[in-house]
Amino acid sequence: MPDKKDITDVDAVLRNTLQEVAPGTALRDGLERILRGRTGGLVVLGYDKSVEQASGGGFVLDVEFSATRLRELAKMDGAVIIDPTTNRIVRAAVQLLPDPSIPTEETGTRHRTADRIAKQTGLPVISVSKSMNIIALYVGSRRYVLEDASAILARANQGIATLERYRHRLDQVSSSLSALEIEDLVTVRDVAVYAQRLEMLRRIRKEIDSYVIELGTDGRLIALQMEELVAGVNNARTLLVRDYVKPEKGKKKSAHELVLAALDALSSEDLLDLPTVAKALGLGATIDALDNAISARGYRLMDRIPRVPEVIVDRLVAHFQTLQPLLVATTEDLQQVEGVGETRARSIRDGLSRLSEATILERYL
Repeated sequence: MPDKKDITDVDAVLRNTLQEVAPGTALRDGLERILRGRTGGLVVLGYDKSVEQASGGGFVLDVEFSATRLRELAKMDGAVIIDPTTNRIVRAAVQLLPDPSIPTEETGTRHRTADRIAKQTGLPVISVSKSMNIIALYVGSRRYVLEDASAILARANQGIATLERYRHRLDQVSSSLSALEIEDLVTVRDVAVYAQRLEMLRRIRKEIDSYVIELGTDGRLIALQMEELVAGVNNARTLLVRDYVKPEKGKKKSAHELVLAALDALSSEDLLDLPTVAKALGLGATIDALDNAISARGYRLMDRIPRVPEVIVDRLVAHFQTLQPLLVATTEDLQQVEGVGETRARSIRDGLSRLSEATILERYL
């Protein structure tokens, strides 16, 4: 099994390369010119010792990159080698000689060569197929076929519509959880459902983000819509964990970091199973555990009160331990906390009262 770090590195290279070949870039223009010309082509993005050792023939150019130059050079047999910044064409008409022992599932000569060179050198390789009329990108062991911008845009718009529905449902679950926290009626199930919704929203965002990268300049409006819909989600996720996971001292990673990492590691199937989500949160691993009562510490509610510094919130939570004593605390009680003067105590007291009333009314009206 490949190392997790290796997979992450390949994903990062793939994302960067997709940006280089996004619609509107000179490289994508050149590739589409080759595609329309139906000559086929092979392009290596980068030039180092490994590429040099796997190359034969051709000639040195070292000229400024342009779409028309790439199109004309692709008419000749052999590969075109471009520097990693895609600003200059380094060599052309190069015969690539990859290690034949490298396994590949590709059948065509051009695609087999591209696949093996990508695996051998670790550099991105692009193959433009004359017969299949596609542009295939090879990064490490990954193969990615570039699609027409209209098809990607249609999927991105569908993703945005899904994101809107999930955001609406998330807001409903969040309001319900806040009301239950104020009434001290929260169960593990309620927390797990909210965590589940947050994770679903984040994963849909990642999928749309990949479309935005592929779309390049055409994806700007999609990106704006997406960012508006996921605003505050990461912060909400952190606050939820801080509310229900007790901190542990003396460890390299905090309990909060470990829980967030465990949520990240859940598969799509695991995310649909509430006991598994609850287990990742450290709140139990059985169906029966979902009905266990649990009390909030107050981070989520305190975050909605304006102009209260994080350090003060930490001191308030440490002093009162759970949300219920904080909700009934008087201004004098609040002033017992370091850094909370009379004015701030009054502001916090009024803020908590308003939030409690508004949240309860919203739930029952």
